[in-house]
Amino acid sequence: MTLAPSPSGTLLLAGRIKTLIHQRQLEPGARLPAERQLAQELGVSRSSLREAIRSLIGEGVLYSKRGGGTWLCDENTRWSEERIVQPLKVLVADDPNYHNDILEARHAIEASTAWYAALRATPADKERLQSCFDAIQQQESISADMANQADVRFHLAIAEASHNVVLLQTMRGFFDLLQSSVARSRERMYTVPTIFARLTEQHEELLLAILASDPERARKAAQHHLGFVLTTMKTLHEDEARQQRITRLPDDRE
Repeated sequence: MTLAPSPSGTLLLAGRIKTLIHQRQLEPGARLPAERQLAQELGVSRSSLREAIRSLIGEGVLYSKRGGGTWLCDENTRWSEERIVQPLKVLVADDPNYHNDILEARHAIEASTAWYAALRATPADKERLQSCFDAIQQQESISADMANQADVRFHLAIAEASHNVVLLQTMRGFFDLLQSSVARSRERMYTVPTIFARLTEQHEELLLAILASDPERARKAAQHHLGFVLTTMKTLHEDEARQQRITRLPDDRE
């Protein structure tokens, strides 16, 4: 069995790739060497290289094109962070209630990422999705926070499998916003057995649709799942806000 590279190892390898890009003076829009060649040059396994490349794609340094190849991002591929996500960060900082709008936007966008993932997912993409789904199911042996993070990785893996850099970067930005504004509500979903069971069923249906390369089934599965998440998180967030208001009431016994 091939062991996945450690997070620290992936980070170091990603740094080496950045150094290679700098040393070779690669311009934005340039294509990186083929995976086999690059792995040989760096003296690493292809699986380790893939993880490092995925990390750099997440940072907006690289992107993958449909049909193969990894490319150095140009200004056009960075637009989602600068023009969409950054303004939203300002809004959420000023008024956390904007998180509901973000959840609704995510509901719409993930239908697209699921659709394109079902159309474009490579065997490696599908293997990664299965691995992410397996990690989500380990609820009994991991904390609610870790289960939440496994959920995030699953959905981002779907966005990666769409091979659309704008959708991927927008999704990453949304999760960054949600992480700070409704993290507690997300974690609570994994402490309620009935909610966790439904989430697992929905994740499995989404996974199976993509593995079957059925875009319409994947789109419907994503919409159903995100509709449930949106409703559940709104309810949990409202309950938490209500409890906070109660604790601020004056104590009549004083």
